Amino acid sequence: MSPTATIPDAHRQTKYQVRFDWAAEGAAAVAADADVVVWVDALDEPGVHDAAAAAAALPGIPGTGAVLRAGLTNPSAVARWILDEQVRLGRRAMVAVVAAGGSTATGTTRFAVEDLLAAGAVVDALAAHGIDYSSPEAAAACAAFTGLRRAVAHLLTASASAQELVASGAAPDGIAQLGRLDSSQDVAVLRGPSTPE
Repeated sequence: MSPTATIPDAHRQTKYQVRFDWAAEGAAAVAADADVVVWVDALDEPGVHDAAAAAAALPGIPGTGAVLRAGLTNPSAVARWILDEQVRLGRRAMVAVVAAGGSTATGTTRFAVEDLLAAGAVVDALAAHGIDYSSPEAAAACAAFTGLRRAVAHLLTASASAQELVASGAAPDGIAQLGRLDSSQDVAVLRGPSTPE
């Protein structure tokens, strides 16, 4: 039996154009029929690693749609890429936004505020481009971002994940750069788009 066969239909958010969930389990729920999956990891963004290495580090993303990597530095660029893909497809593109989250000592996923805010930034940027039929989960992530937009750089550097990186020797200045909203126009495409039917 396929692991996705046990996911309740409501958790797949299939009636919504923009969906949101967390980590590999969430990707299994919301990404199987998506045209574009946006893997959001605010502390490991495009430009930090090359795309091939980044793709190898990702969990297996279900489906055949494109997979992009995003964070706080590039939500508008990612949204423009998705709008272009929607035009290429000639129909409404289904988008799954998946926050990476942190990991625990037991191997489970933990809430990571920086990934929630970055995912919300992607949803907000999509809405600004007219891609806004969002699930309640995606809308809540967007509201978290829009409500805290002016504080995202501080929240990223003050987050548990960032503080853990600093404690392990990461340069605070390098981490701070990852909180500069829309400071990059780069979009890392980890898996190319499928051919339209």
